[in-house]
Amino acid sequence: MAEKNDGSNKHLHDGHRNRMREKFMKTGFDNMEDHEILEMMLFYCIPRKDTNETAHILLNSLGTLVDVFEAPTDSLESYGLSHNAAVYIKMITAFCRKYYIDKTKNKSFNLHGGNIQERIYPQFIGINDHERLVMLLVDTHGRELYSGVVSDGSLSNLTADIKKMQELSLKYHAWGAIIAHNHPSGLPVPSKSDIEMTRLLKEKLSAINVQLLDHFIVCGQDCVSMAMDEEYEDIFYE
Repeated sequence: MAEKNDGSNKHLHDGHRNRMREKFMKTGFDNMEDHEILEMMLFYCIPRKDTNETAHILLNSLGTLVDVFEAPTDSLESYGLSHNAAVYIKMITAFCRKYYIDKTKNKSFNLHGGNIQERIYPQFIGINDHERLVMLLVDTHGRELYSGVVSDGSLSNLTADIKKMQELSLKYHAWGAIIAHNHPSGLPVPSKSDIEMTRLLKEKLSAINVQLLDHFIVCGQDCVSMAMDEEYEDIFYE
């Protein structure tokens, strides 16, 4: 009797997963509930378990899909995920970031006030547990020459970061530079050290005939320009 029930449960389980896949192939995630999206994603790292209950537990405990995707692995494991499944969840934002950056990568891209943030923000998708420093380099026509991560972690090694940014500017024969870094917690307001770093970088880049055009502070969905703030614009337009 037990064997018959096990087989029946397996059949129902497989049938449910097939129906979910068919639904996705027809409509994508647009017409699926958040718990269904998470449940389906978990199919691929939890092969022999009903992931519907797990999806509900994660969403009820953490909040939104974004909260689940950005949760630390140890937090995910505390709600019943294996380490392998927690790592899989952490890969989702990394995939999104890589996809968006590669899809929009175009060396003839012209940067202007309306699209600079569009080029910066994707570098910070899912980066909410450490600081990241990003640099964009342009020529005299505003065409993008380089876009990439200068450093990950604390910005405490300022000398090394500035030296690397000078080297990148020279390597790509840049006319102008735009930098951005995130505040993993707090507000998108420049700190005292942010202001000091910006002034020092302006000086060091000017020494090699490169203009520092802006410094963006990223915090959550906010991306704030220092150059557009009257309090700091003297750094860029002195």
